[in-house]
Amino acid sequence: MPTDLSPTARALRAMEILQARPGVTAGELAGCLGVTERAARRYVGILREAGIPVESARGPYGGYRLGRGTRLPPVAFTEPEALGLVMAVLDGQPAAADVGDLVSVALGKVIRALPESIGRQAAALREYASAAPDRFSARPDPATTSALVAAIADRRRVVVAYRSESGNEWEAEVDPWAVVVRHGRWYLLCYSHRADAIRTYRVDRVRQVQRSTHAFEPPDDLDPVAVLEENLGTGWKFATRVVFDAPLAEVAPWIRPPMGRLEPLGDGCVLVGSTRNPMMYAQEWLANVPFPFRVEGGPELRAAVATLASRLAAALAGPPMDDVTPGPGSDRP
Repeated sequence: MPTDLSPTARALRAMEILQARPGVTAGELAGCLGVTERAARRYVGILREAGIPVESARGPYGGYRLGRGTRLPPVAFTEPEALGLVMAVLDGQPAAADVGDLVSVALGKVIRALPESIGRQAAALREYASAAPDRFSARPDPATTSALVAAIADRRRVVVAYRSESGNEWEAEVDPWAVVVRHGRWYLLCYSHRADAIRTYRVDRVRQVQRSTHAFEPPDDLDPVAVLEENLGTGWKFATRVVFDAPLAEVAPWIRPPMGRLEPLGDGCVLVGSTRNPMMYAQEWLANVPFPFRVEGGPELRAAVATLASRLAAALAGPPMDDVTPGPGSDRP
C-alpha cells in the first residue's frame, strides 16, 4: 500500500479486507496494510469505535470478521486507484473515450460516483488522454463471455455455435478450460469432444453458448496462457518448416509461440509449425528474425517468402537518392 495514507484511509482499507477475507489474522491484515500487527489491531479498534462490528476469535482457526448484517459504505477509491482504473480502461478499450460506447458509459458512472477532488482528476485524465485503436483487437459480446466464464467456474461442459473467419459454421461440445485475453483478442481455451483435441476459439466468433449437464475436470497445473500460445501454432492448413543458421538460445527470444515449435538442429535450430496465412507469417514474423534462415516448407510459405523477397528487391531497382537529379523545389528545407 502507499505509505502516505491517513489512518482513516487505512482503516477503510482494513474494512475492505475484512469484507473480502473473513477470518483474516492480525498478521495477514498487517501484511495487506503494510504495517505492524500492533498497528493493524489499532485500525480494527478505529472501526469498532466508528460503530462497525468487528468480531474476533482466538486459536488456529481464529481471526477477524465483520459482524453479521454489517452495512458497508459505497466502494471508495484513492486518487492513484481511480487514475489507474481509468488508464487501464483506456489502454484495454480505446473506444471508452467515445460517447455512447458501452464501457464509456460505465466508466462515466464510476467517475461521477467518485468524491469531487478524485473524480475531477479522473475526468480530466479521461478527457485529455487519447488512445489509438488497435485494429487487431476484437471485443466479444459481454453476455457470451459471461456465459463461458460461468461455465468455467462451475466446470460444466457447453455446446458452442461457432462461425469461422471464412464463414463456416458448426457446433462443438467442449470442456471450457479458460478464457484468455491475448493482444486485444479474447480466446476460449477448451477441449473439443468433436475434434478429440485441444482447441482455441475466438470468443467474438461464438454465436451461442448452451450449458450441458455434464461436468468436467480441467488438467492439473493448467497454464492457460502457455497452452493457448502453444496451440495457436499448430493445426493450421499450411505447414511450415524454417531452418536457422544460429544456436537455439539466440533465436528463441525472437520466436513467438504461435510460430511453431523451435528445436535444435546441428549447430543451428529448426522451427516447425503451421499457419493459416503464409504471407503474414513471412512478412510480419520471419522478416523480423535477425538471423540467416532458409524455408524448407511448406510450398505456400516458400512462395510467400519469394513474393516478399521479389517485392523488396524491386524497391531497390531504381537509382539511389544521391544519383537522382534534383527537381524544382528540391532546395527547400
